[in-house]
Amino acid sequence: MKQQEPTAILLMHCPDQPGLITKMTDFIHVNGGNIIYLDQHVDRVQNVFFMRVEWELKNFVIPTDKIEEYFTTLYAVKYQIYFRLYLNDYKPRMAIFVSKMSHCLYDLLARYTAGEWNVEIPVIISNHPDLQQVAERFDIEYHYFPINKENKAAQEAAELALLKEKKVDFIVLARYMQIISEQFIAEYPNKIINIHHSFLPAFVGAKPYHAAFERGVKLIGATSHYVTSDLDAGPIIEQDITRISHKDTVEMLVYKGQDLEKIVLSRAVEKHIQRKVLTYKNKTVIFS
Repeated sequence: MKQQEPTAILLMHCPDQPGLITKMTDFIHVNGGNIIYLDQHVDRVQNVFFMRVEWELKNFVIPTDKIEEYFTTLYAVKYQIYFRLYLNDYKPRMAIFVSKMSHCLYDLLARYTAGEWNVEIPVIISNHPDLQQVAERFDIEYHYFPINKENKAAQEAAELALLKEKKVDFIVLARYMQIISEQFIAEYPNKIINIHHSFLPAFVGAKPYHAAFERGVKLIGATSHYVTSDLDAGPIIEQDITRISHKDTVEMLVYKGQDLEKIVLSRAVEKHIQRKVLTYKNKTVIFS
């Protein structure tokens, strides 16, 4: 794979006003940067300006460790800008949480080992021992944390300690069938990505596809979102659907649903790795 030129990525939002694009791009140009990507959006209802801009650092005169400080001083305070700065030469570290279902895990690991993503996966964590062989096949550490009502707080504390030890930046719940506590979520705000079928809230419970089959639904889908304290109601990153008919059995619904789950979760993870997701309140702006 060809070595990428070092770049900086700025994700930001602020109250909208005239001239913001000019001001932001001037900051880059006058300091010797070359913009290679710029996308912006104005929410006219909320009067909020959103932007993602990426520029080459080869001739940029501000040292990389000072860019955030300079931008804060010159622009962020003055224009009430909320922003995050990322460097493309840093590989984010992703932990995967699983239970017993393997379809999403295999898809994530296949893309990872194929070199599709600029990411590291130092650890897989589970509340069941079933998928340890998968982790071993891909030469990734697997840690088993059985969880019940009595030990949940202690086990989550142990998981968080492990995540900090492994310097994990974000978490992917690859069909992890365990509700995560508010305290745990608070440690990774908008950094825990979940996947589930899109029947919610209509078909809850352990067998949603069976319930959907009995109801005779014509569409099934999957939703990937950031985890918040509101169960399955965090900012949505990616969704997709497929049509079904009376000819489809429950088994076909499960097959098609799981196939969608893999695709939708991987798309969401890819957008997160590429720094193309900007959250605002309980929604997301997804840059192209």
